[in-house]
Amino acid sequence: MTHTDTRDTILIADYDFGDVDIERAIVEAAGLRLLAAQCKSEDEVIEAGREADGILTQYALVGSRAIGALPRCRVIARYGTGVDIVDVEAATRHGIQVTNAPNDWCADEVADHAIALWLAAARKICQYDRATRRGEWHWKTGEPIHRLRGQVLGLLSFGAIAKLIAERAKGFGVEVWAHDPFIDQSEIRAAQVRPTSFDDLVEGADCVVIQMPLTPQTHHAFDRATLRRMKPTAILVNTARGPIVEDAAIQQALTEGWIAGAALDDLEEEPAKQRVWRPTNPLLELPNVIVTPHSAYYSVESIATVRTIAAEEAVRVLTGQPARFPVNALPPGAGPGRGEAQG
Repeated sequence: MTHTDTRDTILIADYDFGDVDIERAIVEAAGLRLLAAQCKSEDEVIEAGREADGILTQYALVGSRAIGALPRCRVIARYGTGVDIVDVEAATRHGIQVTNAPNDWCADEVADHAIALWLAAARKICQYDRATRRGEWHWKTGEPIHRLRGQVLGLLSFGAIAKLIAERAKGFGVEVWAHDPFIDQSEIRAAQVRPTSFDDLVEGADCVVIQMPLTPQTHHAFDRATLRRMKPTAILVNTARGPIVEDAAIQQALTEGWIAGAALDDLEEEPAKQRVWRPTNPLLELPNVIVTPHSAYYSVESIATVRTIAAEEAVRVLTGQPARFPVNALPPGAGPGRGEAQG
């Protein structure tokens, strides 16, 4: 990057959209400059972003080391809602605004996907399909299948997306339980959902849907000990982050019959964050697991929305406007910029 161009620069640290046309149109219309990279490590973010005033990131880690090494950066905009790949505390210390997209950019898509995974696992859709393609035309290739009406579907979280999942699930005649320590139980009851403890939900639900954020507390929440306590007929659906479920533990649970099946929208190894990924995970060999490539959020409409939000947020901050969807509150006088908050 040369200094002949004095415009503020926004770096797209990584993306899998195929192009950056949406972002370029927004950034250049504001008189700013856009660069695009495919960073797969924090070192690569540092190398590509040394002269970036703003960063958009999809999967690339922007941790405290990168933040300390990016002297011009004033805004980090996440493509999506979760900010586990950004060290928000370090950004705040350095006077950097962090933004995300509010849940509703893909709330319907994720809710639809969670229900689709549940139904596909419960009704053995993928097993039937594979058997039919092998030339086995018989209902027994999917046995046992149990009636959904009267079962319990348990939701881990009762945020915006989980509420939409609950609305959809009720149409199948199931009782819906939810565990969310951050929401008042009266709010859960008002939605005709039964509030429960984590332990009761894990032990009593016929289908457990994980929709909670990835935090140090929820990392490997579903380890061998947790999976052992689930019903042997239960199905585990994960439409949150892969590392909430321990891969080795769920593989053992499915192989040894601790639970009946799983439907996972991500794996603990998070393939999208790797430059070269090969399908060597033993989970992919099991007949009673469905894996989708962290695609629950996807629709043509949702992708266009989240790309627009991220680009517009970076532009707003760099042109002196307040972010519409700030993740962190900067100290007075600290941002946008790096000034005295840097120490």
